[in-house]
Amino acid sequence: MALDLMNERGVPLDKQTFDWKDLVQTPFSKLDDDAFTRVRVILMNGIEAEAVRFSHACARMNRELQLPLARVRRVEHHQQTLVNWLNPPDQSALETTLGFEQTAIEVTAIVAQHEPDPYLRQVYEFGMLEDFDHLYRFSALMDRVEGRDANTITQCYTDIVPGRPTSVEHRAPDDDVRDSYDKASAAAISKLNAQVIIAAENMVHDYYLVVGPTFADPVARQLYAEIVSIEEQHVTQYECLPDPTESWLEKWLLHEACEVYTYWSCLQTESNPRLKQIWERFVAYELGQLHMVKELFERIEDRDPAEVLPAALPEPISFSSQRKYIRDVLRTQADLRANGTRIVPPHEDSELSIAYRERMNRAGSPSERVAAGYKWRPGTELNRMPIDGNGHKKVTQEVSR
Repeated sequence: MALDLMNERGVPLDKQTFDWKDLVQTPFSKLDDDAFTRVRVILMNGIEAEAVRFSHACARMNRELQLPLARVRRVEHHQQTLVNWLNPPDQSALETTLGFEQTAIEVTAIVAQHEPDPYLRQVYEFGMLEDFDHLYRFSALMDRVEGRDANTITQCYTDIVPGRPTSVEHRAPDDDVRDSYDKASAAAISKLNAQVIIAAENMVHDYYLVVGPTFADPVARQLYAEIVSIEEQHVTQYECLPDPTESWLEKWLLHEACEVYTYWSCLQTESNPRLKQIWERFVAYELGQLHMVKELFERIEDRDPAEVLPAALPEPISFSSQRKYIRDVLRTQADLRANGTRIVPPHEDSELSIAYRERMNRAGSPSERVAAGYKWRPGTELNRMPIDGNGHKKVTQEVSR
């Protein structure tokens, strides 16, 4: 059933309360819960982080909105805290990293298939193949530093094979800026899609900056440094997609609508009943926040929110494996490059990006080094050690990584 954004009022803002026990709930199980439960938690953490980030930027530019922003932001901060604390304490930083990449891959694939604008769809597919390669590189790192199989996290939903090689993803800033949609003609789903992917990529970028330095392995530290640079490129790329002429209140409305949309999507597919209750609660909270912003929009801009918002939410994010679609995109688009705002065949690659790439890779590429000799298959390098005549595992020199 579609959700009516214009008439569903949700929970009023002054009724959206928390206490400390409420904020810290039992986390999901990294072994027993479905991998897409982790995906939903990671995505919603990113959605709330983006809402708070936008709110602070908006407050610095709009004196009249500072108090209502502060009131909504406090609730959203607590929503983010509750969602983020659903991550289990026995999940390593590298396991969480694999979850981040699976989230980026699968959610971007779903968004691209929902996207009616061919240019925007191309941009999403372009970025998706880069995140796809990052999953492969981090899986090789897990095999290297933990001797473990990445599929314990991805649960067979997402292939672990190379995408567009990370070493060729590096681009000059001139080639990471993209064209925006037109706010007057763009479909509602196009506006929501852009918000979803901006949030997801910002979360990946910020997480890798924090956890990268915590590794002792020098290749791990370099790999995070390399991939977080690509994530900065992705944030730059995706944040260009919304129309920059949208007013601050118009953008705030879209942020709130995006939060309703993503929590509602989580609610449709969540297999953990305890988390399903959280998503249902936060759908009602976000509807209350949206209703408050609609009133501000009407009063301050003297405009009808129906100019910006759809009457009902589009088809929900399905949170399911997109393997076939991703394989099709990988087969046809892995060699594409960017030149200015265009996605182009390799012979049109930008000279600026070629020079930038050569400069960054002049001492070698960590993403190539970590995956040298690595090919994912079930098990880990420890399980693959040969057995000697006495039934003991031989310790052999592996191919240099």
